[in-house]
Amino acid sequence: MARDGMARAILAPRGGDTGWATSLLVLRVAAGLLFITTGVGKFITFQAEVDHFADFGIPAPTAAVVLAGIVEIAGGALLALGLLVRPAALALAVTMALAIGTAGRVQGGAFHLGVAPALLVLMLVLVWSGGTRWSLDARLAGSA
Repeated sequence: MARDGMARAILAPRGGDTGWATSLLVLRVAAGLLFITTGVGKFITFQAEVDHFADFGIPAPTAAVVLAGIVEIAGGALLALGLLVRPAALALAVTMALAIGTAGRVQGGAFHLGVAPALLVLMLVLVWSGGTRWSLDARLAGSA
């Protein structure tokens, strides 16, 4: 019984308004695709990313690039699908906070000090709201 309650707490969406749910659907899918793209990019330009991470003062930059790439690809895919939205958004929020605190601090720029903070805020909203009614989580919560 406790396991069912925990599953509902993780999966059940908040905010039943259709306009809110539709807006978050569009933002969630767009952010998911953006995260997939940036995660794949980390592997395409792997050595350059490792060098950047080292310049930003990130310890074990090779492992950090691999971890960040995996989190961005997997988390982005989960967001786009609307599956496990809260845990995926939390992992991606941590990634964005780290990007702001490292690359944003050292390099600055439009992505690290503009896009990353906006994504951080969106991820925190998704941690709160879940996938809304337009997600696989909502379907699973109904049957959990």
